[in-house]
Amino acid sequence: MRVVIAEDLFLLRDGLVRMLEAFGFEVLAAVDNGPALARALEEPSLEVAVVDVRLPPTQTDEGLRCALAARRARPGLPILVLSQHVEQLYARELLADGRGGTGYLLKDRVFDAAQFVDSVRRVAAGGTAMDPEVISQLLARSSTRDRAVNRLTPRETEVLELMAQGRSNAAIAEKLVVTERAVSKHTASIFQRLELTPSDDDNRRVLAVLAYLDRG
Repeated sequence: MRVVIAEDLFLLRDGLVRMLEAFGFEVLAAVDNGPALARALEEPSLEVAVVDVRLPPTQTDEGLRCALAARRARPGLPILVLSQHVEQLYARELLADGRGGTGYLLKDRVFDAAQFVDSVRRVAAGGTAMDPEVISQLLARSSTRDRAVNRLTPRETEVLELMAQGRSNAAIAEKLVVTERAVSKHTASIFQRLELTPSDDDNRRVLAVLAYLDRG
């Protein structure tokens, strides 16, 4: 699997390269600034990009802006964003097109190699990988602004959080100690309450989270 890495800290960037190569990834480029990332994201054979939100020269949102521009040019391009802290605006922007191949992880998660590599693979396959802390803060913020939150039961909110992390129904059932059938019922209820119409799009689970964020 071919990957581009963008991280301005040399030790972390080098560590990511070594880690992903050890798990069979081919690193097409490992860059430390926005302009270099923009060029690397144009590589036709690219399958997934791991991008730090903040990169030189601005050290603000350079990495994210490059990623969003690349997704506009190549809809659905898998992007896994890394950030030092939960930055809700950036997470929302990344999710805004409702497409798959999207991830937002805190850098602390990088130190669990198996978990991180699984997240990269999941995003590359068109799925989602959302840090639990990111989801928690997004939901907490939206709940103060959005009446839709009040239409979900506590159990449905739990299911939604786990769905947004990219967990399957089986994994959610195991986490909550319920049956898969129960999870399916909760999921259907969530989609109905949030007025998400039936679709073949696998990313409707992520749209359930976006429904909170986009209705203010």
